[in-house]
Amino acid sequence: MKAKPINTKNVIKIAGAYVAWVMGSGFATGQEILQFFTSYGYYSFILLVINLAGFLLIGPFILQAGNEHREDPDYNHFVYFCGKKLGYFYSWFLPLALFAGMIILISGSGATLQEYYGLNHYVGALLMTVLALAAYIVGFQRFIKLVSFIGPTMIAFCLVVGIITVVRDFEGLKSVNDFLPVMEAKQPVPFWWLSGLLYISYNLNGGSKYYSALGMTGTTHREARLGGIVGTIALMASILLMNTAMLTNIGMCGVMDVPTLYLARIIAYPLGSVFSIILIMGIFSSCSAMLWTVSEKFVVQGSKKSYIFAACVSIGAFILGLLPFSGLVGIVYTILGYVGLIFAACVIYKRIKRSNEAKKRV
Repeated sequence: MKAKPINTKNVIKIAGAYVAWVMGSGFATGQEILQFFTSYGYYSFILLVINLAGFLLIGPFILQAGNEHREDPDYNHFVYFCGKKLGYFYSWFLPLALFAGMIILISGSGATLQEYYGLNHYVGALLMTVLALAAYIVGFQRFIKLVSFIGPTMIAFCLVVGIITVVRDFEGLKSVNDFLPVMEAKQPVPFWWLSGLLYISYNLNGGSKYYSALGMTGTTHREARLGGIVGTIALMASILLMNTAMLTNIGMCGVMDVPTLYLARIIAYPLGSVFSIILIMGIFSSCSAMLWTVSEKFVVQGSKKSYIFAACVSIGAFILGLLPFSGLVGIVYTILGYVGLIFAACVIYKRIKRSNEAKKRV
């Protein structure tokens, strides 16, 4: 039977929403890239290759599996990839992990508005809390339409800021090693290669429920898989540029809570102003997705009970989100990365197993 043609618009929508999950406060502000990539100096470029391979192996396959089970109301992606016992552990650990992620995102919005506009930290944190709750009330399908626009917008601004900075300050790459002793304090783990594995695992484990639901929005599993591939390539291109840009200005970026905003501001103040709004949008995309995933575990969206539950989760995340941003990124994401390593290994094993079975049938 002839395969259905791929709808390019669907692929782009999925790719945009795929990228939007990763581009939360840690990524959008640059703090995540700074700690997990830039702080390791020239090794950060090898880390990018590791992440490109890891995201391509795992991300598109999670989307594809979600699409293949879109007619199954009882589909549990953790059980599918990891088996019952380990799968149920991850099923119950995920809400806790994403709640921790929400705390970081809300803290990141506070840090962004404080560093650029001088607003009190709690103002930005409160704004993000309200926006995320509003997105949950609107519903998942409408939310996907919105964040599929935010992802490409974030990438476009990262490209502009990254390219201009790298071209203008390229000579700064020669002095990277001079700042490495200072940057060691920013490193989440002492081994650069482990940092790469943790970045893959915490992003794809934490986003796996969202990615499964996103894969189900594709008309075919080929569209879902291709959306993941396109999204991964766009994401890694953005990290490459932003990492290189921060390396050229590693002395100043290393002491900033929001290094990407600093880079945009030194190019042109109006660009920094626009970029600050884009950063908030990027944080919003991830924070809203996390709130939806946490709430979906316990309540059915659309009921009065679900709105009350989501409001309670949001309030709790807001209170804890008043803690310092950069410290939260290093501690929480590293812990989540360690827990997610086994899940990442399970997905890769499942993919290899399915590939071998397909070859035997040929």
